[in-house]
Amino acid sequence: MRALSIILSTYNRPDALERVLTSLEAQTEGDFEVIVADDGSTEDTRAMVETVSQRNRLVLKHVWHEDQGFRAGAIRNKAVAACEGERLVFLDGDCMVFPDFVEHYIKLMEPGFFLAGNRVLLDESLTQRTLDKKLPLHKWSLLKWISVRLRGEMNRLIPFLRLPLGPLRKLSSRKWQGVKTCNLGVWRQDFFEINGFDEHYQGWGYEDSDLVIRLLNKGIVRKEGRFAVPVLHLWHPLGKSRETEENWKRLEAVMQSNTTRIDNGLSNHLA
Repeated sequence: MRALSIILSTYNRPDALERVLTSLEAQTEGDFEVIVADDGSTEDTRAMVETVSQRNRLVLKHVWHEDQGFRAGAIRNKAVAACEGERLVFLDGDCMVFPDFVEHYIKLMEPGFFLAGNRVLLDESLTQRTLDKKLPLHKWSLLKWISVRLRGEMNRLIPFLRLPLGPLRKLSSRKWQGVKTCNLGVWRQDFFEINGFDEHYQGWGYEDSDLVIRLLNKGIVRKEGRFAVPVLHLWHPLGKSRETEENWKRLEAVMQSNTTRIDNGLSNHLA
């Protein structure tokens, strides 16, 4: 079993995914695998993943299902079923990471906690240059990032700091707000025990919040990954779908219950 599996969700954005995979190839810690959780992309994405895999710098798998609309929970569950890591890190296919990302995740994750990372939002202009020129953002110096911030091409600089924080990382242990699966670490055993993501959530919104609330109901609490595992979130239009309101109502019902394990989840993909 590997120390960590990164579940990297994507949909028809192979240029962004290539940049993320390149940043994962530069990790200081090598005991991890990457599973691309592909929510129905065309062959362009599969071809790009095969090209990256031929460089032999990553243990890389590609898990795909048919495009039937936004089904992030289902494809992540299917990807987890193919995982070999004892720690699961959920990352979006447009979130580049720094070379110490895996190293810090392994150090910070501890039994009884999930780890909530944060992100730096890049603007449309910097994102487009990154994709067009294949910029190695993960290698940029702090001075270069300061100049980016001064030009207004990113929303904040403070996540670039690396701080130990110690017990302060556990001050918001019962808070679910703000936790997103673009940067979230969960122990494999805990994920299996709550049966993963609820696949009733379709369309954009709240399947990640549902997962976190059920973890909290189970007694698995929050630990902050701020100032340790930030990600660089490439720009994209804000997501929304006709199912968003229905998903919110489903989440409200979960918040008012003690639900931990759901039926329509990870077990759909296990032999």
